Amino acid sequence: MARLPHLPILLISILAFASSILAEDFSSANLWNAGIEGYATYRIPGIVVTKNGTVLAYAAARRTLGSDWSDADIVMRRSVDGGRTFSASQRITKMRGTTDNPTAIADPVNGAVYMVFQRDYAKCYFMRSDDDGRTFSAPTDITAAFEGFRPEFNWNVLAPGPGHAIVAHTGRIIVPVWLAAGTPSADGRRPHRPSAVATIYSDDHGRTWRHGAFVLISHDDLLNPSETTIAELSDGRILLNLRSESTHHRRLIAYSSDGAAHWTTPVPDEALFDPICAAGLVRYPAARELPAILLFSNPDSASLLAGDHKGPYPRQQLAVRVSFDDGKTWPVAKRIDAGSSAYSDLGVTKDGTILCLYESGSINGKEGDIDHITLARFSLRWLSRGEN
Repeated sequence: MARLPHLPILLISILAFASSILAEDFSSANLWNAGIEGYATYRIPGIVVTKNGTVLAYAAARRTLGSDWSDADIVMRRSVDGGRTFSASQRITKMRGTTDNPTAIADPVNGAVYMVFQRDYAKCYFMRSDDDGRTFSAPTDITAAFEGFRPEFNWNVLAPGPGHAIVAHTGRIIVPVWLAAGTPSADGRRPHRPSAVATIYSDDHGRTWRHGAFVLISHDDLLNPSETTIAELSDGRILLNLRSESTHHRRLIAYSSDGAAHWTTPVPDEALFDPICAAGLVRYPAARELPAILLFSNPDSASLLAGDHKGPYPRQQLAVRVSFDDGKTWPVAKRIDAGSSAYSDLGVTKDGTILCLYESGSINGKEGDIDHITLARFSLRWLSRGEN
């Protein structure tokens, strides 16, 4: 029988381990900085944790500032220690043009990682990795799945996500998408309004794709829905959480039993302020028989302008909220960045550490020209304690 360590040494080891956990309650570091490796800025971050526990952080590396139509690549960094350290940045697409809106999906069953992205807001592509994100297959054009939307909405702009999408308990891959049908400008670029939100899905691990039903097409009351987050609830329903330009400045929510059709009419979630910005949403691992714990992140800048303000709010004061009841209420909120902070995405590691990857800082004070992609790491305990 093996001998136990001397008791004082054992106690010291336990205390040291506990201290290390406390020390890691919150930390942050920049994963990408503007102006490095030939890119003017990095934008549109996303994060997933694979079945094996590898953290994959990714973003669009843009060669110029000031335009969503910038020539861009998709880049990725990997972490095998829960997001403490990362590999060097790796370019995973080699297509010229606006290669953007990276939306990854970690399959919890077969361990594969899928990546969906758009090129020039006209084509949608799919890639697959079977080695935890080290390498990806050549991009496959899946734009045909979007053609089924045309009878109802004659789009000329498409984009997935951004952030991440999900594999439901049925094995179905479900990706939120948004489309727009504006008149092209003189330079051929197409505006992102009026817009609509729907999903595309695959029931065969990404080999074939289909279009779902529309969730929302822009109208006077619910104006220009676009970038959408997704989660599966404890009863198997699929929740979509939509950005829009509605004057009420609240996130819109809709539900479906299968993530493809029969969407409920989107309604505002009064607890979730929307400054007109992409957000993050993830389900925190818990027993399936319990209501789902959901985490939500976005700039919570409601206090910075008068309550009757009609236009966009500043993208500042990034906060993370917690729901313990499948998103019905959001009793916990905590700010993680008081400064300029915009698009974000959320992931959870195998040991329950929460990861928030987000855009931070601005170049020359211009919102949209992002200075950093920052990763914050914190515990649910850190997020939940305090008076907020």
